[in-house]
Amino acid sequence: MENLLASIRKCDFCKAHLPLGPRPIVSANPTSRIAIIGQAPGSRVHATGIPWDDPSGKQLRKWMDVDDETFYNAGKIALIPMGFCYPGKGKSGDLPPRTECAPQWHSELIEKMPKLDLVVLIGMYAQNYYLKSDAQKTLTETVRNYNAYLPKYFPLPHPSPRNRFWLSKNPWFDANVLPEFRARIKKLLPN
Repeated sequence: MENLLASIRKCDFCKAHLPLGPRPIVSANPTSRIAIIGQAPGSRVHATGIPWDDPSGKQLRKWMDVDDETFYNAGKIALIPMGFCYPGKGKSGDLPPRTECAPQWHSELIEKMPKLDLVVLIGMYAQNYYLKSDAQKTLTETVRNYNAYLPKYFPLPHPSPRNRFWLSKNPWFDANVLPEFRARIKKLLPN
């Protein structure tokens, strides 16, 4: 695993497309029980080198009901983005994750985590990549039907503050999905 992580962190395959240059961000361990598959690091995470070190990460930890120490313990939780580097700014937020990363690195990472019990798929890029034709037509429907993907996968919307409108429009998420998500996290990460 350490050799694989070192190779990922040295990757510069798509450097010509990265406005801030390559800085692959990933955290994993052979004992990880949960893998969080997100989109791509934002500019703040690119600057710090710490996955989910932004308001989205704070919200995700709140959804999971875990503290920073638990969240950043790679022996418990692997943090794997679809695109390992900051992709740059687009018209309405960050650009989509680079498409080279997941096919290049994800399978090998997952194979090296034999204790993995749950893969949290955050956002449509992760959901479409992992669920393939089983994903619903929209992220909303995929998340609403989360139990169809259990016990292996748990699809979630992105915890970005920009998703406040989605959350207010879909109160079933807070009422039904988050309690089940937290229960599964607690079961896999007992104190």
